[in-house]
Amino acid sequence: MNRSHLTYLASPAWAETLRTELLPWLKESGDLGDDVLEIGPGPGLTTDVLLRLTVKVTAIEVDPHLAAQLHARLPGTRAQVIHGDASTVDLAANRFSAATCFSMLHHMESPQAQDRLFATVHRLLRPGAPLLGTDSIDTELIRNAHIDDTYVPVDPAALDERLRSTGFTDVTVTTTNEHQFRFSARKPLD
Repeated sequence: MNRSHLTYLASPAWAETLRTELLPWLKESGDLGDDVLEIGPGPGLTTDVLLRLTVKVTAIEVDPHLAAQLHARLPGTRAQVIHGDASTVDLAANRFSAATCFSMLHHMESPQAQDRLFATVHRLLRPGAPLLGTDSIDTELIRNAHIDDTYVPVDPAALDERLRSTGFTDVTVTTTNEHQFRFSARKPLD
């Protein structure tokens, strides 16, 4: 992640956006349960939001520096930070009561890597558990914010089919503003 992008994701402005936009949506989406998987927390301001809503958060961060910083910032909390690739993480199947990924899919190296992540998350979720996420819409402003950064935009129009092809149901994709969309899906009960 480039320096300016990372600085913003650790800023009070981003924390306020999460408090006023993400937190209400998560509350409206229903109970996250007792054991939430967070994919790609970056600096961890989203982890802070999740800790307000659940008993335990397992945050998987691929960047070793960010994972170490988050781990150091959250000792003695109900968060476990794992440094690793969430698409290949070795965790128990059917463990998590919900999974989240906020504005991180576009940082993965390819659509195929994103799809592998969806399949892994599906395996890790309990039957009936939700996947909740947000990501960026491919605009010039967003592309410019990702100069010297991995940027593989997710097409919101294709996300429904991509999630369904990995086994999810009840898929909803909603554009929230000109730069972002939200999505939710559910692992079937059977």
